[in-house]
Order: sequence, then structure tokens, then C-alpha cells
Amino acid sequence: MSEVLELDRDFQRESHSRSDSPENEVLIIGSGFAGLCMAIRLRRRGMSFLILERGSDIGGTWRDNTYPGCACDIPSHLYSFSFEGKADWSRTYPTQPELWDYLKRITDKYQLRPAIRFNTEVRETIFDEANHLWRVCTQTGETLTTRVLISGMGPLSRPAYPKIPGLERFRGRAFHSARWDHAFEWSGKRVAVIGTGASAIQFVPQIAPRVAELHVFQRTPPWIVPKKDRPFSAWKQFLFRRVPGYRRIVRGLIYWGHEFRAFGFTQSPRLLKYVQRIALRHLELSVADPDLRSRLTPDYLLGCKRILVSSDYYPALSRPNVTLVTDGIAEVREHSIITWDGTERTVDAIIYGTGFRYPSVLTPLRIVGRNNIDLNEAWANGAQAYLGVTVAGYPNFFMLVGPNSGVGHTSTVFMIEAQTHYILKCLELMRGQGAVAMDLRPDIQAGFNRWLQKRMQRTVWKSGCSSRYLDENGTNTTLWPGFSSHFWMKTRKVKNRNYILTTRSSTLPVNH
Repeated sequence: MSEVLELDRDFQRESHSRSDSPENEVLIIGSGFAGLCMAIRLRRRGMSFLILERGSDIGGTWRDNTYPGCACDIPSHLYSFSFEGKADWSRTYPTQPELWDYLKRITDKYQLRPAIRFNTEVRETIFDEANHLWRVCTQTGETLTTRVLISGMGPLSRPAYPKIPGLERFRGRAFHSARWDHAFEWSGKRVAVIGTGASAIQFVPQIAPRVAELHVFQRTPPWIVPKKDRPFSAWKQFLFRRVPGYRRIVRGLIYWGHEFRAFGFTQSPRLLKYVQRIALRHLELSVADPDLRSRLTPDYLLGCKRILVSSDYYPALSRPNVTLVTDGIAEVREHSIITWDGTERTVDAIIYGTGFRYPSVLTPLRIVGRNNIDLNEAWANGAQAYLGVTVAGYPNFFMLVGPNSGVGHTSTVFMIEAQTHYILKCLELMRGQGAVAMDLRPDIQAGFNRWLQKRMQRTVWKSGCSSRYLDENGTNTTLWPGFSSHFWMKTRKVKNRNYILTTRSSTLPVNH
């Protein structure tokens, strides 16, 4: 560690002795799971960094989503850092308050808060080709400079809203699930929920008993499997806390149990038929009304869209004050919603459970690389990156949970750890070669994405349904088309030949 610290000090002394040296060596955007993981890894190696966070506290998704019933659908011991286990998880599946507390605890443990600038939103980043650094512009008009720019914004940071005529005319209360209105008084109200995704199936059971009427507008029924969630017993928490290695064993068993699911998702979708039967049995036991059950039965292969986990959503829809609406919405008026069959439903509030905008859309943030090309423009026909981390034409820019590094069968935190390891290897390569810029070769990016999309064709996500995983061209730019363990292996080392490294005295690849 002392050698690394000394290397970092020497690097910074050399950098700051030049007029073209940046104010920061590493700048991270976002302080959710991704940003914090990157910061901790840098801190452990004695490297300096600055985090810019648009919110007033750390946490990202688990700070913003405070709707009733908010929880994770990945078990607690897997949805946490491998190097920062937690012995006192209260349940099998972690709740939002617990996850946020977990992130705040490790932020304080690694003394990261002094390196975070809160209430600072990044609006534009421009790569200065002459000086090989990034100029980062914030909402206040301030411009910061950094040698290395790392995006830890994550895919669940920008709420998506439906495009329905008349939404702006509505005079009642309206809000997205990620911007929950805790001041709203539910008693006696008529409420509409638009969307039946992962958030909606969690908050619908919580608000259904509290409102006079609840209208749930469903476009496509999701596949739902029962949630085997229960509190951890005192003796089990004792084992987690006192028995060496027990938590690691439990985490390993959970990981490989989830990893086995990738066979069905990415190799042979017909294997998911068994899980589909479990989901159908769950629906049959939970919903007695045959008409309602029919409207809740998906007509696509399980796994093509995100599989949801819940044991209380179906019973909530069976309540007498809840109506499942499957007709499309024609328009929204001042105090009502009109469906295509002409039915008008008067509502006092609308909740959007319509998810988030995914990595192929970065707006309003502009990331401008070489030749003054905005990444939004470069991705106009589909997002592309290498291992979801680097993009050709954007030197010294690294992403966490970028294109095609999401997972449908296991923990995103596992993928984040793999990517932070890869980024550290890139930084070590730059320092070892004395490079001021590191840019992915365009042919490497093109070849990688051809291979990736070829593999994608045999996955369940290309089995015919329309899902949030696909962009407007029908290309899956969101998920990794294989095992997470395979992704882990591909991020262990950085291949010099994949990058163009630039020294201060030359623009030639230093590894040639």
C-alpha cells in the first residue's frame, strides 16, 4: 500500500507541475452503489478523487425511491459488496431503508463524505483534446477539470414518463414512484396507477387498503413468481456475526444458485418453462376470479421481460376497491382518464410506475468526446461500449453499468465490482506507461459488439416480446448475454492492444 501511495503522490506532483494539469485526477459522477464502490476501491489504493452528486445525500436509487414497500428482489447477502458484508440484515430480501443505511454506513467507514460535493448536478462534460483532460460543467455554471472521468450514474437514475395526450391538463396530484409524495392524504381518494412494473407491484399492495378506489392500468401483464421472504432468526444472525466464513459461504451459495438461472436466460430459454409453471401456479392460487386471472396471464415466454417477485400483488388486485384496467389510455383530462373503449374514470391522483430511462439515453447530460461528438449522437442508432466500461472516441472516460452490462438473473452489484476492478487496471496501465490519455480502438468496440449481439440472438430477451431491454431498433443494449462469471473473467485483465495510449510528448500508441 505504501508503494501505491508514493506512486500516486509522484504522479500528482508531476501532473500539477504543468500548466495543462487538471484540478482532479479522477472525478466520479454519482454516489450510488456504483460511485461508492469506485471511490472505495480508489481510496484503498491511496488514489485521490472527487465525487459529484446531484442529490443532498448519497444513495442513488436507494435514496430516491422511498415509496411504500420499496425493496430489492435480490437476496441481501448478494446485493451488497463482497468486501463489505453485513451480518445483521433483517430479512432475506433487503428493504430500501436498510439498503440506504448500509450505503451510508460504508460511506462513513471509508470517510468518503469529504470527497463528495452534494447538490452538484453535471450538465456537460467536454474532452479537451489538446490537454488530454475533461472539462466538467455543473448546473451552477462552474467548470471543473479532471484527467479521468467515471460515470456512476446507473441505469435507474432518471424516471421515465408515459407519452399520453393530456397529461399536462390533469389538475389532481401526479407523481412518479421514484419521486413519491409522502404528504398526499390517501384516505377516501380515487387513485390511478399507470404501469405494472417492479415498483408498482411493490407499492400497489401498500396503498390499496388505504384508498377508496384504485385503478391499475396495465399494458402487458408481467410474469410474477412468489417472494420467499422472511426475517432472519436470531441464531442465524449470530452465525453471520460470529462464525468465520459463514457469510461468505451463504453468499457463494446464493450467487451460484442465481448464476445457474443464466442457462435458461442465455443458453436454452426452454428451460424457463419450469419456472413459468411455478408462476402460473402462483397466479392460480392467488386469483380466484377467472376473468381477472385471464387478464393477468402473460402471452410471452417467461424471462423475455423482467421477472417480478411478489406474494402480495395478486391478492391486492382481488380487493373489491381495486380495478385492473387493460384497455389502452386514450387521453387524460382535468380530473379523469379516458380509455380507448370510451370509459371515463374520475381520479384524484395519478402515480406513474413507468420505470426509468436506460443508458442509451443520457440527456440532458452531454458527454462530448473527440471531434466534438456528443455521446447521445454517437448512440443515436444504439448504445455501444466495451464491457459496458469504455467507448471509442471518449478517452479517459469510464462507465459503470454502461451498455450491455446489466443482468437479468443475478446482482448488479457483482457486475459493478467487476467493472471497478477493470477500471483500476486501466488506470494502472496508464500510469505504468506514463500515458495522459487512453482511448478504446474503434475496431475493438465494433468487433466486441458484433460478438455480443450474435450471442444475444439465442437469449430469451430476443424471443419476440417488446421490453424495456430493447431500444427503438429492437436491439438489446441493456443486458449481458451470458453468465456473470464470464463477465467477471473478461474484466480481470486489460489488453494493451485494445487501447491507444497517448504520452505527453507523442500521440502515438505507446504500446506499439
